[in-house]
Amino acid sequence: MTNIDRFHVGKTLSETAIHQGIIYLAGQVAEDLTQSITGQTREVLAHVDRLLAEAGSDKTRILMCQIFIADLKHFDGMNAVWNEWVAEGHAPPRATVEARLVRPEWLVEMVVTAAQK
Repeated sequence: MTNIDRFHVGKTLSETAIHQGIIYLAGQVAEDLTQSITGQTREVLAHVDRLLAEAGSDKTRILMCQIFIADLKHFDGMNAVWNEWVAEGHAPPRATVEARLVRPEWLVEMVVTAAQK
């Protein structure tokens, strides 16, 4: 049986789980909810960077990203920040859907799966 390593474990969820060299991140959302879609997207991607680094990886190793956006009118703003952030030549498979998020102040949530280095 192989180990499952979990990080930032809470009662409801872990921020990160690693199994057989694959990193699974919980949905990442902004903490500063006063920000626009561009600010929230930057903050979410900073969370992704931090968690991947803790797990021994980085954005060039992302296998899949699922993006949930509260209103598709924000798609262009979110996508502009994403395109600045994503490593050239390493754009991962991605899905973006409009969804009602748990808190109405959340504009974007991202779920990332990546490989360890």
